[in-house]
Amino acid sequence: MNITITKTTTPKAKPVMENLPFGKFFSDHMFVMDYTEGKGWHDPRIVPYGPLQLDPSAMVFHYAQEIFEGLKAYKSKDGQVRLFRPRKNFERLNLSAERLAIPELDVDFCVEALKQLVDLDRDWIPEQEGASLYIRPFIIATDEFLGVRPSSTYKFIIICSPSGLYYPEGLDPVKIYVEDTYVRTVRGATGFTKTGGNYASSIKAQVIAHERGYSQVLWLDGVERKYIEEVGAMNIFFKINGEVVTPMLNGSILGGITRMSTIELAKKWGIPVSERKISIQEVYEAYENGTLEECFGTGTAAIISPVGELRWGDKVMNVNNNQIGEVTQRIFDTITGIQNGTLEDEMDWVITID
Repeated sequence: MNITITKTTTPKAKPVMENLPFGKFFSDHMFVMDYTEGKGWHDPRIVPYGPLQLDPSAMVFHYAQEIFEGLKAYKSKDGQVRLFRPRKNFERLNLSAERLAIPELDVDFCVEALKQLVDLDRDWIPEQEGASLYIRPFIIATDEFLGVRPSSTYKFIIICSPSGLYYPEGLDPVKIYVEDTYVRTVRGATGFTKTGGNYASSIKAQVIAHERGYSQVLWLDGVERKYIEEVGAMNIFFKINGEVVTPMLNGSILGGITRMSTIELAKKWGIPVSERKISIQEVYEAYENGTLEECFGTGTAAIISPVGELRWGDKVMNVNNNQIGEVTQRIFDTITGIQNGTLEDEMDWVITID
């Protein structure tokens, strides 16, 4: 399929790139492609960014049949545009699509469409340290129908947002609240996908956490309420007695791209790393006996986020004296260095746009 490009005739004023908020501003263009049952995906196009026209009965509004992804583009000091592991994001989008009965996309085509969109809006990529062009691909069900069934029409859209740090704290350790009342999802549901319903069900607990002075919620499993799963916007890692431990992917945890990259780096460096069940009680006992050495989150938005405090009920765990750990710092420096081009991409993770 050929992608048609319609450039905007009224470019937007760009925001001040210093101290950018996350996810508030959007670039001049967006990619759009339609799906019609019996015809497949068709009419790929890059058009000026603008509102969508949808019928009030569009199924996405009523039955939440939608999925999304998040990735970033960076600009190196020599002006080269760099995408970090975009194929993995589109492969995961297809994984989400299969679970929500949405037609799959061609991964190679998606990468090409993304490259053309980002190339067109490359002037929107901030060059300040810690900033990037956040990219949001998503698919929505568009049938004009009230009734629970898969839609027969969809829109696939990619929008771009020049953004600063996800957490205002930056690389300062964040405070995390362990949620043991509400649950986000369970195995067999949609926890391993990126779909809005997972995030909607997390909002109530996040409000409570914020009211108590915590940045994010750490979720426990939805059955026994004891095994650690993930943070609202990140996967979670612990360094206990020299070993890096993260909850194994069990069907209710999102398989993060940054999580995958962290594990691959740790193995390359010879750091013991395991994916397994880990209970909050085990973490607390490690804290009590002094073997909880580091804790950090991983995700596209925050990249690496050190955790300085965990609160579980009335128990407060201060991790590594609220300082960034050695492994946490090394992973952050390596991933961000590969992303922005200051380190050699020995892992072959980056796709460049000439």
